[in-house]
Amino acid sequence: MSDRVFFSGLTLAAAALIALAMVWPQGLGARSPGPFGSVPVQQRPEVQAAMRREAEANNARLQKAREAVAAARAATEGAAPPPAESPE
Repeated sequence: MSDRVFFSGLTLAAAALIALAMVWPQGLGARSPGPFGSVPVQQRPEVQAAMRREAEANNARLQKAREAVAAARAATEGAAPPPAESPE
């Protein structure tokens, strides 16, 4: 294959990849500069609020599970369960 054909094809492939990168959806990363791109899904306020609610629910569930384990452990050892910690 001649160099002229190879490097011409390589230049066209590089130009096609650059053009594709300019219009391809950016996923969940930082917003692409205008006029391309949009606000990523995880940076939208309603999604962040849902993620925050889910994290708070998980933390509350984890705290209840820890308290249940501590109460069960105290019951098997015959001691009074420790006082519940206040969530922060």
